[in-house]
Amino acid sequence: MGTSKRLAEHYDLRAEEKQLERYAKTAGSLQSLSDRELALDKQPMTVYPQPQRVKAWVRFGPQPARVNAVLVRSTETAVGIEFVIAEKTYRCWIWGNAVELVG
Repeated sequence: MGTSKRLAEHYDLRAEEKQLERYAKTAGSLQSLSDRELALDKQPMTVYPQPQRVKAWVRFGPQPARVNAVLVRSTETAVGIEFVIAEKTYRCWIWGNAVELVG
């Protein structure tokens, strides 16, 4: 008997969730771009009434992690995202090239 592809995907996703929970608890606080990097006083910001699903690279302390998130706002160079880990919502600003649109 072979293993179920669907079951393997489920276990892979669960392992990723557990890893993200560990990072959120132990690696340090979620990093976000600074006011100086965002320069919101010099460039317009777009707020999306229908957030778009994305995959994004974030950092908890020095630890990078890729998360499933929603894009809720953006500037010319940065994006504001939201994502949930262990029923806690996180929000941060990251560079736009750290994000990939999903479907």
